[in-house]
Amino acid sequence: MIRLKKRRVTRAPELMISPMIDMMFLLLVFFIVATMNMSEIKTIDVRLPVAQNAGIETKTTFNVSVKSDGTIWLGDKKTDVDTLVMQAALESRKDPAFAVIISGDGDGDYRNIVTLLDRLRQAKVTRVGLATVSGEAK
Repeated sequence: MIRLKKRRVTRAPELMISPMIDMMFLLLVFFIVATMNMSEIKTIDVRLPVAQNAGIETKTTFNVSVKSDGTIWLGDKKTDVDTLVMQAALESRKDPAFAVIISGDGDGDYRNIVTLLDRLRQAKVTRVGLATVSGEAK
């Protein structure tokens, strides 16, 4: 009679799941940090007035700054009222959720902001907000 060798039972390779989970968390943190750095908004530095009940608007397309000398900036580029209103009207027709946030200098002439608001209203741009700083009024 022929004797057969005993065969070793080979186990299936084990799948190490904890290093995969660690890698997924590392990638998640990387993409969160990378996304936070990409959402940088370019604006001109103005001294905003203080308001106690200021809300936060996260979805805007135009960030407009009105300096105390009356100059108007769209993002970080200087512009005039006519060009700004024309661009805002075009964007407003394309996107119904389009909004304009105006950051007016607290020491500036209020007539400049009212004129801009009036021109935007004439161009049928209805979603307009005024930027403030939350805190106690002095």
